Amino acid sequence: MVGGSILSLPSAGWRVRHPRNTMKETDIKRLLYVHLLCIFSVILSIFIPSFFLENFSVLETHLTWLCICSAFVTAINLVLYLTVKPNASSKRSSLTHKVSRFLKCCFYILMSCFSFHVIFVLYGAPLIELVLETFLFAVLLSTFTTVPCLCLLGPNIKAWLRVFSRNGVTSIWENSLQITTISSFVGTWLGALPIPLDWERPWQVWPISCTLGATFGYVAGLVISPLWIYWNRKRLTYKNN
Repeated sequence: MVGGSILSLPSAGWRVRHPRNTMKETDIKRLLYVHLLCIFSVILSIFIPSFFLENFSVLETHLTWLCICSAFVTAINLVLYLTVKPNASSKRSSLTHKVSRFLKCCFYILMSCFSFHVIFVLYGAPLIELVLETFLFAVLLSTFTTVPCLCLLGPNIKAWLRVFSRNGVTSIWENSLQITTISSFVGTWLGALPIPLDWERPWQVWPISCTLGATFGYVAGLVISPLWIYWNRKRLTYKNN
């Protein structure tokens, strides 16, 4: 007893948690739930259409699946990020600003699809034949990469360059965006490797192996990023923290 009062100290078994650490772990849980729902959207795109479309399969009706998967993943991303609002701004924006932002996002997605299409052609995709297949593959890859960037960062090129530069991330969400985007590109590149091999498999037809690789890469990024962030949570520091 000191000065008539008792000093109550935490016992050795107690663990004092910093509010910032608690907040970071809460964000990781929210991130994990969002990613699980994104993975679920890919799974739905494989099984749900089979109840409504005859002879539906990822390989046999590949173009149909590309459209459905892109629509499912885009819809889930929009709903989740509008609900969770990881980068919500305190400023109220006018209707004009919202309409302008929406039109910019549409323009960014369209330019992303055309840019990926051109890149695929430059890397050996057919120029005239299979144009629809190439473009829908570009749409799918834009869905896995551009759409999450727009949902999280908006149509802001400076923010995109910052996030994908070295040590440019400012939150767990941006860290996850880096991982999922890069893993989608890596999956696309790995998916292209079996195409020139003389195996004569149905999934080697352009662009099936690439779209499957991009999808597996996207899903792998969704699984890996929360686990990696949780494992390294004590070492992760951000500029805005």
